This record gives sequence, structure tokens and C-alpha cells, in this order.
Amino acid sequence: MNRSIPFRPGLLAAALALGAASQLLPVAACAHAVVTENSLKHHPIEVNHPTQVTLYFNSGVELALSRVFLVSKGDVYQPVEIANGKKAGEMIIDIPALEEGDYAIKYKVFAADGHLTEDVIRFRVAAKR
Repeated sequence: MNRSIPFRPGLLAAALALGAASQLLPVAACAHAVVTENSLKHHPIEVNHPTQVTLYFNSGVELALSRVFLVSKGDVYQPVEIANGKKAGEMIIDIPALEEGDYAIKYKVFAADGHLTEDVIRFRVAAKR
């Protein structure tokens, strides 16, 4: 018994269009803790002045499972202290006094749902002119 399904070009076109449209839909970003803003943009670090940098994530972060490093010239990694900010998704990083130069904050954080995010934020410390 051969039961063939009749070919319908309109149905095929609709299925292809639906498949293509699904690729354009936004994917929920709650599966990873992504930095949406940081305080370095508005408050650069001054030379030889310890400070705190705030990272703003799009979700909560498990601090006990997260690590943050200050990276300086020669790829020298120095662990830094971190704390929760005032709101969920805010992380406060204690930055020691730094000389003029190029640096980075390398972080590996776990979102509240357990997904790992790793990234680097580069910044420059320069004397005020």
C-alpha cells in the first residue's frame, strides 16, 4: 500500500519561512552571566590610587564559585577580592594601587543558574593631564 503525500509548494514555502524566522528570534540571555556595563567607563582608575570597580551582569552571580584576576604587563595574574554589590548581578572588585600602564580584569563567573562565563576587560591607567 503506497500512500504518498501530495506536494504542496505553498506549505513547503511556509515551513521554510518559519524555520528561517525562528533563527532571527532573540535567545534568552539568562543562561550566562554577561557584563552589561562596568564602572571603568565612567570612573577611570587613577595612578597609585586603590579603587573599586563594579561589574554589572545581566543575571545573578555565585561569588563563591567565581574568580577574578588583575592582569598586568607580562601576563602576571593577581587574584583580587570580590564582593556582592547593592543589587543582584553587581560585583565589586577591589583593585590595588596601580602604576601607569595597561591592565586587564579577567573574570570567570558562574551565573546563578550554574553556567560559566569567562571574559577579559582591558583598561589603561594614566596620569591626569
